[in-house]
Amino acid sequence: MNAMREESRSVWMDVEVAPDAAPLTEDTKTDVVVVGSGIAGLSIAYELVLRGQSVLVLDRGPIAGGMTSRTTAHLAPICDDSLAELLSMRGKELAQGFQASQSAAVDRIETIQQELGIDCEFRRLDALLFLDPKSKPSVLDDEVEAAGEIGVAVERGEGLPLRTLEDRPYLRYPEQATFHPLKYLRGLAEALQEKGARFHPFSAVAKISEDKTGVHIALETGHTVDASFVVVATNSPIHDLFALHTKQAPYRTYAMGFEIERVALADALYWDTEDPYHYVRLTSGSDGKDVLIVGGEDHKTGEANDAHVRFAALTSWIKTLVPELYRWSGQVMDTLDYGAFIGREAHRNRTFVTTGDSGQGITHGVVASLIIPDLIEGKENKFATVYEPARKPTKAAMTFVSENSTAITNLAKYLAPGELASVEELEPGQGAIIRDGLTKIAAYRAEDGTLYQRSAVCTHLGCHLQWNAFETCWDCPCHGSHFAPDGTVLNGPAIAPLAEIPTGSDAEAEA
Repeated sequence: MNAMREESRSVWMDVEVAPDAAPLTEDTKTDVVVVGSGIAGLSIAYELVLRGQSVLVLDRGPIAGGMTSRTTAHLAPICDDSLAELLSMRGKELAQGFQASQSAAVDRIETIQQELGIDCEFRRLDALLFLDPKSKPSVLDDEVEAAGEIGVAVERGEGLPLRTLEDRPYLRYPEQATFHPLKYLRGLAEALQEKGARFHPFSAVAKISEDKTGVHIALETGHTVDASFVVVATNSPIHDLFALHTKQAPYRTYAMGFEIERVALADALYWDTEDPYHYVRLTSGSDGKDVLIVGGEDHKTGEANDAHVRFAALTSWIKTLVPELYRWSGQVMDTLDYGAFIGREAHRNRTFVTTGDSGQGITHGVVASLIIPDLIEGKENKFATVYEPARKPTKAAMTFVSENSTAITNLAKYLAPGELASVEELEPGQGAIIRDGLTKIAAYRAEDGTLYQRSAVCTHLGCHLQWNAFETCWDCPCHGSHFAPDGTVLNGPAIAPLAEIPTGSDAEAEA
């Protein structure tokens, strides 16, 4: 069934990546298996192919159809959680390493699109951080001081070409960038296929194991892939139950696209100092116009079901009366210390991981392609320490407690009453949690009246699911799994679908 509603559609989604790729239908072997086909998966695959490795890419959905297709494509090496926070959390040396790696990722995208002749609207431009009215002016002072320590070029300015912001102070970071992410990945995929890489969409992985001979990938279909190494490049890792998931948390973020006249707004990346912050950028539209992308209003995944309120707030914030073209949401995995987890999986020799984009999934994904191929070949990498998956962010102890309290609160919710008394109360297009004795049911009634009843327990670690009316899916607030109304897994770390709860007639038949 269609997992997402048409009103949740990003500005990039008209571009298909590797549309002729087919599901895996036989057992096979390769040098490296990459699980996940977003910016991280395809970037890693490309670097490995250049080094002479045979590569096979697997995805549970379409190629590049996951969270990368829901990005807003800021190519800004500046830490998403502020330079001052980064410096405080990681210290000067690691903060400098973070900045250098993020800049290297943008440089690599620029080089690849030039070498392959990919028309993906890549361009260098300014990034402008402006003061939110609720923030203290010292916030910008702290950022300037941190930028000096880390070695980031920054200039002060005042007055922005956005209504109500004409006299607002801001910081200008030169030589940032932006592009069309799916046009870029389409070109990258074409180059990969020409070099012999194999893509298999709709080929969900059920199990990853390794021994001295290599790694063994089992698909839900029963087919297998044997390889020397595996790279898990999914939004949230599907092979790990605890270690990484306790060090990152899922957040849903919202974005909208508005059509404006070309050159009505200077082409730049804009974001403010509010928490959570708002951001603005431009991309090409149709008929000689631009699309103004506005985003923000983040919240912890599964802890709100009020997308209409979030979009209303974005509309109010931008203060511009223009026709709305697109609106969508996506999920980011925020780590405790702002850096992704990239490298060799702890306690494994042949399994590598990249996760924890912390709002910078595009650059983090390419950073992974600069690190993991070196590690696979047994080489040292200057950025590896910055993103070591086994690191323990000791300075984020309180954040660790607060983020992981979601699971405890969530389990308590399972004992609470259901949202509706019975499935008879469900309206067409509505989903709700319904209690049936000691069981909670994730129930959804389709527009045609078809009733879906599934277990309300996430198949990853048993957390209680929440209905997402905008995306028409079930969200897990603990670790970010998403399920379609029929129980199909849309996003990991869950692998198994939701258990089916028999309807009244089915239960009688079974009896």
